Amino acid sequence: MTGREFDQTMRFATKSENTEARHAFQVAYRALKEKGYNPIYQLAGYLISGDPAYITSHLDARNTIRRIERDDLIEELVRAYADLHGDANAGD
Repeated sequence: MTGREFDQTMRFATKSENTEARHAFQVAYRALKEKGYNPIYQLAGYLISGDPAYITSHLDARNTIRRIERDDLIEELVRAYADLHGDANAGD
């Protein structure tokens, strides 16, 4: 490798809105909140580590979120952030 491979930005193409990922986040967030956990910390722990023990089984949240690839979940988070901050092209 000459290092020139890292000079260009890679284009990452994917599908638009992932409603399954959004639903999984909603279920997990609600279940964690109902059980008294901090959903942000727990979801971040799961996304970083991949350890499903961060997600409660309440409301079948653990199984629901595990059906979605973690990279799809992260992509949905970025899309939601962009939507929240007014990026009209977030889904493109």
